[in-house]
Amino acid sequence: MKSHKLLLAAAVLLCAQGSAWAQKSAADGIAEYRAMLADGNPADLFEAKGEGLWTQKRGPKNASLEQCDLGKGPGVVKGAFVELPRYFKDTGKVQDMESRLLTCMETLQGFNATEIAKTAFGRGEQVNVTALTAYVSAESRGMMFKLPNNTTQEKTMYEVGKRLFFMRAGPHDFSCASCHGEDGKRIRLQDLPNLTKNPGAGAGFGAWPAYRVSNGQMWGMQLRLNDCYRQQRFPYPLFGSDVTVALGMYLGVNGLGGESIAPAIKR
Repeated sequence: MKSHKLLLAAAVLLCAQGSAWAQKSAADGIAEYRAMLADGNPADLFEAKGEGLWTQKRGPKNASLEQCDLGKGPGVVKGAFVELPRYFKDTGKVQDMESRLLTCMETLQGFNATEIAKTAFGRGEQVNVTALTAYVSAESRGMMFKLPNNTTQEKTMYEVGKRLFFMRAGPHDFSCASCHGEDGKRIRLQDLPNLTKNPGAGAGFGAWPAYRVSNGQMWGMQLRLNDCYRQQRFPYPLFGSDVTVALGMYLGVNGLGGESIAPAIKR
């Protein structure tokens, strides 16, 4: 009888260890998969295209974006990404990288920002906006996020983003927090970062824009957030909407001190 109990205890212990090993190997396998993909990340091609677009004279005004102010002064790109979204006095708005680029394309080059925002993803000037985000974010790779959250507008946008993050709605009663509001959650064998605090917020926010291997597309944060709403069965927000900018503000401030690895590569 005693030997049977010992055998049963040993079997339970082996099952528990096997489960732990399986979980560890799944997480490790995904990490190895990403590491292999990162060697020769196609995002590099978008980054190179964006760098060319930054200096190229284009649009009705035949001008470049070299005087675009992304928050650190006209033409300063390095370090700008890790301080966005932020408040801009000239527009009176809190803007993220993509909406700010649209402002510069309109004021400096003469493009119609509203029409570009309405353009379907992957078409027309939307393609160039994505390439520009890859270039701008790459200039801050390895830097720590330090979004300003000092003005009334920035603090308000953060609070709006927080409320949106936890707001449950839609036919499935989902919220952003349903997947990203707690530690230890996963989907399809991959960990879901907790975006309410570090390290999850810094790692999650700091990886976009990114190249998505599953569909062969380069995605900016605007599309990433819009797709989250699609998966929650929410109405699809507009490109550059206050909703997506507010969520970006919330995630970015939560990720204070996290390292930017954008443009990254995703499954």
